[in-house]
Amino acid sequence: MPLPQTGAPGPEVKSPREPRKSQTLPVATWKSNSMKEQSVHHGGSLRPSLGMLKQTLFRTSLRASTHKPKEDPGLFRRSSRFLFRSLRRAIDEGLTAGHPQGPAVPEKPSRVTDGASRQAATGTEAEVLEPQAESKSVADLITERQLVKAFEQLRYLETQLVADKTSRTFTQDPTAYARRAMDLCLHYDGMAAEIGAIVREALSSEGVDRDALAELAQVVHLEEEAHQTSQAEGDFLSTPRHWRMHWEDAVRLSAQERVQQAGAKVIPGAAEGSSDLAQLLAELGGVVRHDLQKVRLEMQPAYEATDFPVWETYLRAFHSAVAQRLQELARDARGCEQLYVLLDWAANVYGSPDFLGAPDLALPTEPLPPLLEPALWARLESDYTSFLETKITSCFDSILQLEQNRWEADEDREVLQGLYHAPLSIDVHMLVAEHVKAAGAISAELEATTLQICARALCLFVPRFEKAFLASKAVSEWYLGAYINACVELRTSLLARFPGTIKELEKPLVAATNSFQKHLLQIVQQDMQPLFKVLYTKSWLTQDTLRPLMDKVVDFAHHLEHVTPPLAQETLQEVHRFVVREYLGQVLRPHERFSGQDRLKGSNKMNLDAQAISNTFQGLGSEAKWLDQAILSVAEILGETYKDDIRRHLETLIRSYPDIRRDHVLAILALRRLGRRRNQNLLQHTQDLLRAAHETRLPSHHVLFEEIEVPTSVDVLITCI
Repeated sequence: MPLPQTGAPGPEVKSPREPRKSQTLPVATWKSNSMKEQSVHHGGSLRPSLGMLKQTLFRTSLRASTHKPKEDPGLFRRSSRFLFRSLRRAIDEGLTAGHPQGPAVPEKPSRVTDGASRQAATGTEAEVLEPQAESKSVADLITERQLVKAFEQLRYLETQLVADKTSRTFTQDPTAYARRAMDLCLHYDGMAAEIGAIVREALSSEGVDRDALAELAQVVHLEEEAHQTSQAEGDFLSTPRHWRMHWEDAVRLSAQERVQQAGAKVIPGAAEGSSDLAQLLAELGGVVRHDLQKVRLEMQPAYEATDFPVWETYLRAFHSAVAQRLQELARDARGCEQLYVLLDWAANVYGSPDFLGAPDLALPTEPLPPLLEPALWARLESDYTSFLETKITSCFDSILQLEQNRWEADEDREVLQGLYHAPLSIDVHMLVAEHVKAAGAISAELEATTLQICARALCLFVPRFEKAFLASKAVSEWYLGAYINACVELRTSLLARFPGTIKELEKPLVAATNSFQKHLLQIVQQDMQPLFKVLYTKSWLTQDTLRPLMDKVVDFAHHLEHVTPPLAQETLQEVHRFVVREYLGQVLRPHERFSGQDRLKGSNKMNLDAQAISNTFQGLGSEAKWLDQAILSVAEILGETYKDDIRRHLETLIRSYPDIRRDHVLAILALRRLGRRRNQNLLQHTQDLLRAAHETRLPSHHVLFEEIEVPTSVDVLITCI
């Protein structure tokens, strides 16, 4: 409310910048009686001036508290500092004038505002002028946000006050200058506060007051034109007010306030789960997206008449506010899930080109600084990988427990695309692929680190799983075949998807595959082993003792049909080699020795068995044709009636199977019973062949006679003698 008027208003003086009558300011006549000047100067007129100053400060504070803008606290301090410098300078000028009671000052029109105190140079008490009925005070104009009119009046008053100071009007009464300067300062500060309030309300309200924003932009532009250069040291009048910087500060404070309010009801650190933090970040993203769209579509057009960088300023302000909020959230983030949600939101949600939801929202010409400082980002990634290592190990433990539950429950066996199938490979592949893909969405470095963590955990898991399975009661052809397929699938799929990155997986997976294959062979070998004992016996000469053995082979081959083809072929060849080896071992270690016709019958029987074994395995798909000659060569030696051809059969046998030893040749000659001299000749002839054969290195799957143990018997000793 305006203070009561203590002096009669003088004639109106219109500013040349205000042509309309409504903009005419009230004026007063400054009295020039020298005696009254002394009365004013010495008679205690400062007391009512201080009261009026308090009322002015109260009204300004009340108006600022109504709008509650977050202003720079140093603004009033800077104003006061320059004001009192100016006051001291004015006092000094008055003291150096040398005329404490100078001549009367000519009357000059002066415009004042509501809440401002004005005292005539010769008056006995302060005279505060009220606006006329058709005009409004500066305070009212500011309250009504008619900022351009308010600034024009203040600028006129400021110009008049500078002119009065220059003409030494206040030589005898410097406090009058101080009061008028303070009044101008408070109104300028009030306008700055109103600018901050307009900026703050532009985002917090539902709509946008485009007229207020346009008024704001225009008054900032007018102030910059009016106050282009700084004045002399200590002169507060006509100095730049830096309202553009004040506008930028208000934008930053407004953005910080909006960002801090987003998700205020959510407490992300209450638990280690990620749902609360995800909800908070979703709300934060929604607020930022909504406000920036509002800036671009509704607020920026209001500034079009000026050169305000509205979009860039708001974008950088929100970016800085979001970065500060994320740093706060990063300090409270706990657990692998929360850390990942934070990193993922920063990298993929906020960092997405589609974050603002409109393709025409342009980015600033200069790139924005990182949302999170590199050191903080590195720390978050390090914390995440530490939690991730524990989590992945726990996931592998869960996979093992699921497989153990299947063993105990004896669930239905599954065949997928013709192969025995266990969920193990899918579970492991999904676990690795999911975490690696999630990490890759954040950064390439985190992806590589996650891949290494998964590889290390899988290298430890495979032997643990192998040991647990082989110790269980679930070991069978089906499970062994399924886990052989799983290991092969993991080797091919993981190495194909992540080539050259997890080579360390090759060794444990190959070891597990070989172990499962070995146990698969052990099952069929243990099942067939008793059937070899009836070979090369009297009953064997007259009975088909090979049929049960071949039936076992065929039954086992049915399981191999559901094993990965390379491993199935390898396993089938191992069974083929096992059958031939055990057959020859039984012949070279006979329980009975044949002579005469029985030896010939035995030779014929061996030929038939060799043909049956070869036909059976070829029918099953075995590619180990190199085994077909072994039984036939021994049978030909035993049944050869022309003794000189035995040397040729021995040569064929040694060349076909370089791993044969002298003990094996002696055992074969002992079965043939050729006589001492012929045996010695044959042994001497084969000596060079055996020596050359031993120098030949064979692959492990082409070893045959080396694995056949031949005990030394009396007949063999006689043959050697």
